[in-house]
Amino acid sequence: MKNSIYLLIISLLFTACGGGSDDSDPTSEANVAPTVPELVSPADNKLCVDNTVSFQWKPSTDSNKDVITYQIQVAKDNTFAQVIKTNEVNSDNSLINLDKNTAYYWRVKATDSKGLSSAYSSTYKLYTTGEAVVNHLPFSPELVQPDINTTLSTTTATLKWKATDVDATDVLTYDVYFGTTNPPNKKISENKATNALDVTLEPAKEYFWRVIVKDNKGGETAGQVWKFKTN
Repeated sequence: MKNSIYLLIISLLFTACGGGSDDSDPTSEANVAPTVPELVSPADNKLCVDNTVSFQWKPSTDSNKDVITYQIQVAKDNTFAQVIKTNEVNSDNSLINLDKNTAYYWRVKATDSKGLSSAYSSTYKLYTTGEAVVNHLPFSPELVQPDINTTLSTTTATLKWKATDVDATDVLTYDVYFGTTNPPNKKISENKATNALDVTLEPAKEYFWRVIVKDNKGGETAGQVWKFKTN
């Protein structure tokens, strides 16, 4: 009986003290990467007038409450083989100066204080504009000669007009339409640098003519239809 009691006591001691060790800490938690940032602005396909661009995104969250930093990449291609700027920031925005008149692609990822990173965000694209150019159209051509509704007794005439442009450095050229139909549809001179043109006339006809003035920036203004007669 005594032997049985001793064996029971020894068995209980082994169970209480020798049941193997457990090194796990119930208070420890596995590290989890932050959530993927969500891009806000510039919106996808944005045309940015200012080439100093403010990039913004929604903050990531971290289930471990770790401190988060962000990496923003800006590239000239959508595969990010040509990254031209990489910024590391603690906030949800970054101000970056870019070249004008250029297409860019950008993305952001979040990294916690233990070095675990999220995937990159979706990729947005933007375009920065070039220098603003304002072109004013030329004023409508003004008649010089022959006077409107006049009657000529000659077989030739010199058509003359004048035109001006508020952009003083613009170079003006002229297309001239002339004929016996109204409106005249036959172009007898194109990109003429001077504002006079000689024409041959027939007797007892009514002639119609008009001038289109063009500047060297693609602007053009069509003048009114003028007319005269021959005896």
